Amino acid sequence: MMQCPCGSGEFYEECCQPYHNGKIPETALILMRSRYSAYAKQRADYIIDTTHPLNPSYSQDKTYWKKQILDFCTKTTFERLEILDFQEGEVSYVTFVATLRQNGKNASFKEKSRFEKINGKWLYLSGSVMIV
Repeated sequence: MMQCPCGSGEFYEECCQPYHNGKIPETALILMRSRYSAYAKQRADYIIDTTHPLNPSYSQDKTYWKKQILDFCTKTTFERLEILDFQEGEVSYVTFVATLRQNGKNASFKEKSRFEKINGKWLYLSGSVMIV
């Protein structure tokens, strides 16, 4: 068994994999962690399924969108996720640092992500990105 990319210290099979296989995340924080793991594990369908329709990256052309996500995933090494802050509410916010490498170069960033619950399901709405 492998450690979960989300940094929880748990095994992937017991941590984020159940969400990737259909379990609904109970909080925006769990959704944030499981989305990071989905990028690391190249689970593009999960990224698409958990993105809010009002997100700027949202696309009706799922085939093209999936290809874009997979291109990003295969060119990126997901080294670490660090949660800095979590504010839970009707709209929830997660501030984090993602330590990434692309083509051997630092591609890390800090983001304050905004999540909204629709029909009982948390979705990633938007994020304010700061370069680290």
